[in-house]
Amino acid sequence: MKKMTRGFVSLAVMSLLPVSGLALAGETEDAIAEKLSRSLPALGDVTVRPTAASGLYEVVTAKGERVYTTEGGDFLLTGDMLQLTSGGLVNVTEAARSAERVSLLDEFGADGVISFPANGEQKAVISVFTDIDCPYCRKLHNEVPRLNELGITVHYYGFPRSGPGTPSFVKYESVWCADDSMAAMDAAKGGRAVETLSCENPVEAQYRLGHEVGVTGTPAIILEDGKMVRGYMPADQLAQGMGLL
Repeated sequence: MKKMTRGFVSLAVMSLLPVSGLALAGETEDAIAEKLSRSLPALGDVTVRPTAASGLYEVVTAKGERVYTTEGGDFLLTGDMLQLTSGGLVNVTEAARSAERVSLLDEFGADGVISFPANGEQKAVISVFTDIDCPYCRKLHNEVPRLNELGITVHYYGFPRSGPGTPSFVKYESVWCADDSMAAMDAAKGGRAVETLSCENPVEAQYRLGHEVGVTGTPAIILEDGKMVRGYMPADQLAQGMGLL
């Protein structure tokens, strides 16, 4: 799958400028970052990049939030940036978020996920951040056999919303530590008791990853291009949106 972030696009455009222009652009971004870090220390270390809009810069905070600023760093704009193209409106901000999700998931890797593989030929993979006790997560889990039948592999990442140390969190860890984690997941999602188990596990790391990719509720479904579907969606409708039906 081809991946290109807006940062890469910006670099490609910048490469067409003379060397002096590159130096000036770098100085401008550094100056903005320094000013924001000094004036708004709560932002933490920020990354500043030029956007396709002249005089407007994207600022990514330490928490992964995105805002925009003018060249002098005097004015801040919140919300999504939309670009009017020949094909209609494009959400530039969400495109950047999607690219970052792909990067974060690739970096984290699939080790430690609880996977329900596609039947036969795999046509797509979805990454689902889930809470075992969430009613709509359970409803989505009932759709997993149909998703598998449609050639979609489901990777589960733990995101017990109540946080580490809570009963829901311990339940997810127990499912992960079970000899047959898929069967344990089926039982837990079905409201049946699972044996409380403890072992070295990646649930807390997956929980932190969920926050990094912007999960605010469950289920959160991330497609291979990084787009996020927030909440439950029937299997056929999801597959149709992915171009598989």
